[in-house]
Amino acid sequence: MPADSSRRLAATFFVSLDGVVESPEKWSFPFWNDEIQKFKRDETFATDALLLGRVTYEGFAAAWPGRKDPDGFADRFNSIPKYVVSSTLTKLDWNNSHLIRDDVVREVAKLKQQPGQDIVIHGSPGLIRSLLPHDLIDEYRLLVYPLVLGSGKRLFDEGSAANLKLAESAAFDTGVVKLIYRPADKAPRTVRASPSSPRKARKPGQN
Repeated sequence: MPADSSRRLAATFFVSLDGVVESPEKWSFPFWNDEIQKFKRDETFATDALLLGRVTYEGFAAAWPGRKDPDGFADRFNSIPKYVVSSTLTKLDWNNSHLIRDDVVREVAKLKQQPGQDIVIHGSPGLIRSLLPHDLIDEYRLLVYPLVLGSGKRLFDEGSAANLKLAESAAFDTGVVKLIYRPADKAPRTVRASPSSPRKARKPGQN
């Protein structure tokens, strides 16, 4: 958890080598395996609130309510609170959804002070960039895919700036690399890294 003991706000993304995060459902599925599934499942069950921009919310709200899976992943996703940042939406139909229209930075800071597990931002690069200057994001969880897409919305733009440190890394069997970054003043002193499998991750200095 962050040093101030507030809830952790994490941004999670599927991202190409050239930084594209748009429409991962169109290019990420061929690389899916048990390692990625476990990572996403563990992340979901350590989360008890979602923070979403309008576009991501509308996509999720159209896809998730009717889903079921044996691990309870969909049930978890559908039941936890969703906080939606939008100045245009007026009605939220997805179960347990709440609208944030004004003072986004203040409202997100208030959410972080409430007791609970992680708050996770899925997608929503515009929301990420708006929060970035305010030091509200405690962790960036990137699954980097061995693809160069050439076009599409990117996570960061020319106005983005952050001082981050690598907190954890692992290479999955399909060539996807997990990279977890935290702000430099919140990063741990050790980095777990693996050339091939997260099950073989080692701390620096270990043989």
